[in-house]
Amino acid sequence: MSGKPKLVTCGLPYTNGLCHIGHLRTYVPADCYVRYLRRVGEDVLFVCGSDNHGTPIVVSAEESGTTPRALSERYHTHFKETFERMGVVFDHFGMTDNETNHARTKSIINRLIDRGYVYSEIINQSYCTSCERFLPDRYVEGTCPHCGKHARGDECDQGCGRHLEPGEILDPTCTVCRTKAETRQQEHYFFKLSAFRDYLLEYLKDLKGTLNARNYAIGWVENELRDWCITRTLNWGVRFPGNEELVVYVWVDAPIGYISFTEEWTKAHNDDWRRYWCGDGEVTHFIGSDIIYHHCIFWPALLQAAGYGSPNAVVASGMLKVEDQKFSKSRGYVVWANEDYLDVGLPSDYLRYYLLSYTSHTKELNFSWKAYQERVNNELVNTLGNFIYRTIYFAEDKLGGIPDIRARPEITEEIRKTRALVDDAFRAFEFKIAVDGIMTFAAFGNNYIQKNAPWKLLKTDPAEAKAVIADCLQIVKALALLLEPVLPDSAGKIWEMLGYDTPISGHHLDEADTPLSGVTLRKAAPLFTKLDDEKYAVLESTFAGRVEAAKKKQEAHEEKKQMVTIDEFGKMDLRVGRILSAEPIKGSKKLLKIAVDIGSEKRQVVSGIAPFYTPEALAGSLVVMITNLEPATIFGVESRGMILAAGDDAALLLPNRDVEPGTKIR
Repeated sequence: MSGKPKLVTCGLPYTNGLCHIGHLRTYVPADCYVRYLRRVGEDVLFVCGSDNHGTPIVVSAEESGTTPRALSERYHTHFKETFERMGVVFDHFGMTDNETNHARTKSIINRLIDRGYVYSEIINQSYCTSCERFLPDRYVEGTCPHCGKHARGDECDQGCGRHLEPGEILDPTCTVCRTKAETRQQEHYFFKLSAFRDYLLEYLKDLKGTLNARNYAIGWVENELRDWCITRTLNWGVRFPGNEELVVYVWVDAPIGYISFTEEWTKAHNDDWRRYWCGDGEVTHFIGSDIIYHHCIFWPALLQAAGYGSPNAVVASGMLKVEDQKFSKSRGYVVWANEDYLDVGLPSDYLRYYLLSYTSHTKELNFSWKAYQERVNNELVNTLGNFIYRTIYFAEDKLGGIPDIRARPEITEEIRKTRALVDDAFRAFEFKIAVDGIMTFAAFGNNYIQKNAPWKLLKTDPAEAKAVIADCLQIVKALALLLEPVLPDSAGKIWEMLGYDTPISGHHLDEADTPLSGVTLRKAAPLFTKLDDEKYAVLESTFAGRVEAAKKKQEAHEEKKQMVTIDEFGKMDLRVGRILSAEPIKGSKKLLKIAVDIGSEKRQVVSGIAPFYTPEALAGSLVVMITNLEPATIFGVESRGMILAAGDDAALLLPNRDVEPGTKIR
């Protein structure tokens, strides 16, 4: 134990959708970690809350005919209740739209301004003439300036994955009315993130947690670190100090929520939040791997600039698949926490076990109902549940209770060895290794009782039968304490069957090898129930039905796509061109600067085909290109046109015979 106060947080769930197992991939391990720290006597506070600001919530609220606050409150309650049903119990679960977070965010922004880390700049931004408003983030979509893929206004979500600043996106279109946006100038404010390159490289060397978070962040800092625009043109959010027309960017006030939630809890418990954030407290963030950049680069730099402490560890989970397919709500590859799981009577402990034991926390996890059935039946029922039930049943029914005998030294030594393995694993965030260690210990108990067969010894050597059961009961007690972080409901039931009246959550793991005394066994009951084939078939059928429904919906959507008139098609000037030369663009792995002869003139075009063609191989090739696109600047290079290609591997469209450059496509 470090003796220092520990704060554990989870990435904030966004309040515009329902909870699914992708969320639980992060929250269940965090809860497990906190429970373990408490079992070994650590002083730990567990806080989280809902993320209520940003354009997606405004868009969702408009579509639902409600207000952003009302929408946020609805989903805030949904997540809080769902987490509690899953045994994920926070000390405090706040909202980023609460007054505490507004005040703390403004306080930090003002401190950044006073310290010279924020500056204003007039920038180009997309503006919709139909909606008569600037288009921040999810209100605009277009083309990524870095890789040429379709992108959202704040992120290239279908291509290179890079964060996009306001005004960067090319060919902007309003997502509300589909009007082509125009560019207008507006004042915005920037955080001097680039000034923290040296600090971040030094900080990241010692950052604890998972290597995927640290290594990813180091790569970003070494290659590119740009100042961040920290304001948006919205009516919903924390007003930017000194400019009421703007709000603070959601990725500023959302992580500050970790501090304000701590404030709210400490105020209610007569404590001081500075103990965690400005003292020697240790802060650990559990997040999804898609937000590593924000938590390992932007957030520690912001804290350093404002004079706060920095997180000690960032634990990033791997991605999720469902039935061997990439997780996708639109394609039906999703399992909803309530509708598909809790509401049909499946125990939270079973899903917790699956999420914690399936694979290493940083690796990709595949959820499959078949694998779920096998793990429940073979591991929880046949190994763990079987040993515990037969031990307590035999002691209570055949021996009349707990034998007044201490467990043998080899049993207590096995407990200590398991404890050491589990402790190392939990502290290294290796939850699978920890669970595997506990289950190996359960298998040891199963083999021990089977090998020694106390039901036979009872006839030939009653004293030895009692000694064996005393050993097994000690194993059961240790298992209950070790399992509480993983299976809190089941561990509580074991504890009650052992005769304890006080909750297991109030007991230290040091009690694992102390004899059972002062308690009376209660009647044994099976802990787990097998998932039979009939139930499995229903679960699988529900999932398959959702995938099929999503497929039909997509097909219907494709059929309803707006047809293009011949006049609209005629607006595109498609011509054959001949590539004269091509060269890489400095700083980009995907873009080439290409000179093209289109007959009447030579054009310079930027194209994201570098991964598929060398500049030498392209020279002399005929291509098809649109010549009447508005000019755009990509990576500092002007592009006047677009070369057409098919598929993800950028197969260039070529005439099937030699054609003069400039020939029009009809």
